[in-house]
Amino acid sequence: MLERLTIKDYALIDSADIEFSDGFTVLSGETGAGKSILIGALSFVLGGKAFSVEQIRSGANEASVSAVFTIEPPVFKTVQVAANDDSGSESLPRSAGEWLFRHGIEAEDNTVVLRRFIRSSGKGGAWIQSTPVSRSDLAEFSSFLIDIHGQHEHQSLMRVSEHRVFLDLWAGIEGQVDSFTHMYTQLAANRRRLGEIASSQAEREQKTEMLSFAVNEINEAKLIPGEDAALEEEESKLASFEKLYADMDGVVSGLSGDGEILSSLKKVLSELSHAADLDKSLDPLRTRLENSFYEISDITEEIRSYSNALVFDPKRLEEIQERLALLYKLKKKYAPSVSSSISDVIAYGENAAKKLEDLTGGTSDAVKLKAETQALERSVYTAAKVISEKRKSAAEKMSLGVISVLEKLGMAGTKFAVNITEKEGTDITQKCNPYGMDNIEFLISANPGSPMLPLAKIASGGELSRVMLALKTIFAQSDPVGTMIFDEIDTGIGGEIAIAVGSHLKNLSKNKQILCITHLASIAVYADNQIRVEKISDGAAAKTSVAPITGEDRVSEIARMLSGDSAGTESRDHARSMLEKFS
Repeated sequence: MLERLTIKDYALIDSADIEFSDGFTVLSGETGAGKSILIGALSFVLGGKAFSVEQIRSGANEASVSAVFTIEPPVFKTVQVAANDDSGSESLPRSAGEWLFRHGIEAEDNTVVLRRFIRSSGKGGAWIQSTPVSRSDLAEFSSFLIDIHGQHEHQSLMRVSEHRVFLDLWAGIEGQVDSFTHMYTQLAANRRRLGEIASSQAEREQKTEMLSFAVNEINEAKLIPGEDAALEEEESKLASFEKLYADMDGVVSGLSGDGEILSSLKKVLSELSHAADLDKSLDPLRTRLENSFYEISDITEEIRSYSNALVFDPKRLEEIQERLALLYKLKKKYAPSVSSSISDVIAYGENAAKKLEDLTGGTSDAVKLKAETQALERSVYTAAKVISEKRKSAAEKMSLGVISVLEKLGMAGTKFAVNITEKEGTDITQKCNPYGMDNIEFLISANPGSPMLPLAKIASGGELSRVMLALKTIFAQSDPVGTMIFDEIDTGIGGEIAIAVGSHLKNLSKNKQILCITHLASIAVYADNQIRVEKISDGAAAKTSVAPITGEDRVSEIARMLSGDSAGTESRDHARSMLEKFS
């Protein structure tokens, strides 16, 4: 229940501190006095969209609103999220107390304070108790506290798409419909994906063929990392065989042939050894010359062996050149350039094989996706049928409930029905939309003997207001929200109908805290409490005053609402008589 509303520097309100009681409270005042400002301030602290900074009272830097509520202790009755929702979400809270518990916020003696401000800079903030919260969190929490029926909300009855929302709310299947929407969205996504796969099949086949050819060609070549460099070296050797052989023959002759290099070194070494026997200081030179002699001897033998092993093999040269030609072709096709290493070709082949596996795997994925889609189609259709049956069952009870309330609101003899028809189509997606397989529309016959026709086409503004009030009334029976606010529910009504509406609101307030903004005395006299909203001007500036009224002040206000004359004896007597009769 709303206990207190405190407003500071909002629009024409410089400061207001309003206490509310349970039961039925009416807010009244002249047109333009600021009643809508009061509702705007309340909507703001409940998490509504921030108003423009221009609505901060002139001369002030900040507007702030706070509200105090009493709530029931949490009773943990939860509703599960969609069974196929893989988001990891837990069950949803069903009360204000449970919401606070889940967010680690404590209510003190079952009392909760909401506070929100906005500065002229555009910066703002919001709190529940002393905990800072986002606007969306504030709105989510306050949805458990108050239901505000705005001046033009009954116009939503003119939108047939909204009728489904009302019915699902009455049937209590919003969670089930959300689950269905999740399934339907997944089905639509699967079908889009299958369409994309089908449209790209030709491209897929072409790419698969190209990759298969590349992989096979590279695999058949049996490439070895580094073989291109080794083959080029061997080719160079075989191609220059004659020159290489002549060079090596000359080297061998020079070392051990007619030149007798080794014989000369041997003779010199003998002479140096003899000299070293005579002069020990020559020993190091003798050692070095001796080492050189043996090294040259060894080199000579290895060169002779190399030269003797040289054999020209034209067949091997041809094989090497053919292999190098193949490697060149593969580099030209699959490497960044012909000068690249053969390892680049090998890497290309490995990458192509992986892509080919992905593409061929995509085909099996498409088969799997098609099977999943067919199973999902069956699930969607089954779920739609279940929801449709629940809607049909709830529709009859809802219609009877609305008719019962409308009779009390001066619309006796009115017939109201929820018309449900199955969508036309030949497959699942045509028969369903994201909310099921039903076309739902409210029908009404306001006069006995008149046919049932769409509500949106025949109902007047006053009738729409009363139908909306009837819907709100039957919803209130199962809605945990403790406070209901009706902003000018009296649109298009008067006389006995207004008396009926006032009486109905009075009865509704036995189980809910009811706040109602009205211009009609016939409704206001039923209230347990009345708050007057006035615009006051001192010549320099205007401001809005909000205060409860009782006794003769209330008589004066009711008299003003009746005839515009708050001081006339006749008007005051009439007002006093109505208050005695209805309050």
